[in-house]
Amino acid sequence: MRRKALSLLTVAAILSIFNASGQDGQVLYFMNLPQNHMMNPALRPSNSVYVGLPVLSGFSFNVNNNFVNFSDIFMNDQTSDSVITFLHPDYDVNRFLDKLHRKNSFSPEMSVPVLGIGFAAGKDGYFFLDINDRVEGNVVIPKDLITLLLNGNGGFVGSRIDLSSLRCDAKYFREFGLGFSRNFTDKLRLGVKAKMLFGIVDMSIKNRSLGINVNDDYSHVLDADLAVNISAPLNVYMNDENHIDSVVFDDNRFKTAKGVRNFLLQSGNPGFAIDAGATYDLTDRIQLSAAVTDLGFIRWSKDVTTLVADSRFNFSGLSMDDVLNGDKTFKEVGDDMLDSLKDAFTINRKSQPYSTWLPSAITLGGSYMLTKDVSLGIISYSKFIGKQVREALTLSANVNLGNAFSTSLGYTLTNHRADNLGFGMAFRTGFTQFYFLTDRLPLTWNKISGDNTFLIPSNWNTISFRAGMNLCFGNRIGKKKDNPMIDVQ
Repeated sequence: MRRKALSLLTVAAILSIFNASGQDGQVLYFMNLPQNHMMNPALRPSNSVYVGLPVLSGFSFNVNNNFVNFSDIFMNDQTSDSVITFLHPDYDVNRFLDKLHRKNSFSPEMSVPVLGIGFAAGKDGYFFLDINDRVEGNVVIPKDLITLLLNGNGGFVGSRIDLSSLRCDAKYFREFGLGFSRNFTDKLRLGVKAKMLFGIVDMSIKNRSLGINVNDDYSHVLDADLAVNISAPLNVYMNDENHIDSVVFDDNRFKTAKGVRNFLLQSGNPGFAIDAGATYDLTDRIQLSAAVTDLGFIRWSKDVTTLVADSRFNFSGLSMDDVLNGDKTFKEVGDDMLDSLKDAFTINRKSQPYSTWLPSAITLGGSYMLTKDVSLGIISYSKFIGKQVREALTLSANVNLGNAFSTSLGYTLTNHRADNLGFGMAFRTGFTQFYFLTDRLPLTWNKISGDNTFLIPSNWNTISFRAGMNLCFGNRIGKKKDNPMIDVQ
């Protein structure tokens, strides 16, 4: 039975390798931390009670992209000892463009805890409450748009550049999650968490069609059929032709502490989401797990503004040549672009409420206990963002010494790379548990010379870390008969 189960895990690992292409590794998953139930609500720590304090208990930050590395931004000048950036005239732009994908994504994420509570109930039940402030963003940029910006329009004369894959979705919201897990059989444990969501700020693009025709005289004609939905304290003013004249941030409501508090605690943009998960003891040493997280939506109805572009118009300013040559600054080119875009959009004064879906994820995991304290793990993580699916495979070695010390070393295939090393560590002193973990430790470095020599990661395109402090009480670790692995109940 053990040999068969190990074969299944091996096959799953091989299949996942061929599909791994993006998103975060999961070093946290097999650690004895209260926060791992955020990835699978069936998981629980060994302590009887935990309390997470605001901000202190688990600030996390992730920035993920699939096209820019540190070494693409900073490099040694081949003709001198100085360091140049991608905006330098001597920078090899074509080398950078050759690395781009047809769709290039950038996804920042941040989570700040407001409150966390978990406590045991009965023999094997576990309740938990989480309140978190979250920021989720995703930008998809077509390769042709970046090529047009950096190389100009010479290579597109007489053709249409299809930008229908351009997308931007960014939201700031608060979640209130209440969950419960328990063993339903000796082998099966189930968990679920229901989450009420309250949106604070959002901006999303609904792109039905977008393209740029480059004429023989090198002028641009943009045809657009898209809408930009915004839920934020903005005042948009239009001119006599019903085009955008200016966009002004409404700061009146933020001039008093009460106004700031009312804005941050608003409940005018409600939503709902659910997490569900399970663990199953296949053998005495092998445990399988699965979870679906963030399956839900937010309905935006407060401070809604809809900008609509449904027309063809001449477009100027879409070139970074002047910046690269030093003739213009970023701000000047940006102002030119904005002046052109103002003529494209009209304002929908009858802005209707709209809905956005959270980026949901599916996590499949398996672990093999070498001893009661040491295990090997594998995690397949798939995140669904709009029409995109980003996947990652993490292999890990884990040590959990009861409730006193926990560590994990992970190796992740993700983001078109196979050199991502992650590390996590947690230790408890009295009733205080401290932890730090990252899914991305750069393995290769480049030496940059100049006035001062320094090292930068050569192929680092993702930043991911989580750190915090928990208040933990008790230590409920049960052991099944003849079972060498820790059975957290």
